[in-house]
Amino acid sequence: MNIKNILMPILLLASYTSTIAQIDDAKKDSLYIQEVEDYQEPGKVLHAEPLYIDLIRDLGARKGEKEWNVGLGLTDNLSFDSYEMLVEYEWAPVDRLGLEVELPFTFYSPLNGTAKDSIPSNKLNSLKAAVQWSFFVNERIATSMAVGYINEFELSDFRSFGNPFISGNIYNPFFIVAKRWGNNIHSLIYTGPMIERNFQTNKTHSTYDINTSFHYMISGTRNFIGVEFNKTLDNDDFDMTIRPQMRLGIAENLLIGIVAGIPVSRENERVSSFIRLIWEP
Repeated sequence: MNIKNILMPILLLASYTSTIAQIDDAKKDSLYIQEVEDYQEPGKVLHAEPLYIDLIRDLGARKGEKEWNVGLGLTDNLSFDSYEMLVEYEWAPVDRLGLEVELPFTFYSPLNGTAKDSIPSNKLNSLKAAVQWSFFVNERIATSMAVGYINEFELSDFRSFGNPFISGNIYNPFFIVAKRWGNNIHSLIYTGPMIERNFQTNKTHSTYDINTSFHYMISGTRNFIGVEFNKTLDNDDFDMTIRPQMRLGIAENLLIGIVAGIPVSRENERVSSFIRLIWEP
């Protein structure tokens, strides 16, 4: 029996199955994208939102959207561990305008016999409020742009809490541009200066952040895998942390994001981890 005659139907069947699977995936993608974009007004483009430096609200937010986030993180700082916790609420009071309030905490634990008095004190870092306006949304080219502003009233640590209550202020205007390539590939740039004013010393310190991210969204779902590159310019110093990440839907309105942090050029920080729970009531 001719082997070619046996293999040919198998190869044709495999090719047909692969083609059908690709068509099904494309259908799923287009149906999910249409669910976000085509059935409501105003227009909106589906973008994958980074998990560590997250957005104030979806780009092109629609009135009535809202979301609760709880974040938990751990960072190894050589002589001590720092534990992050944040609670934030974000909502869209009108189309394309997002607002957010956040309470970020940090707790510290000494390592290798390090004296507790020599490490930072636990603190509620700040009272944080933010606004974001999507001024450009183009479904045809799958691109969105936004500007925004974050204001943080820095608080004194728990050792000297209330003395003073507000120790400084951080001013953080930012710009975002996001692009979806086809149905699955997402890219985003989030950038802006961070200006810190210390009320006790009356000094100002400025840095500049450039955060870029790339994600692949799994066909027909809200799940994705991706990476953030969080870069900070501080005078002549340059720091970058690479954050591979994934997001999984565990219920219709509940998602979990898992992030690892790998510093490239930080002198005092090693690996970190971060988990974000996202609830859309």
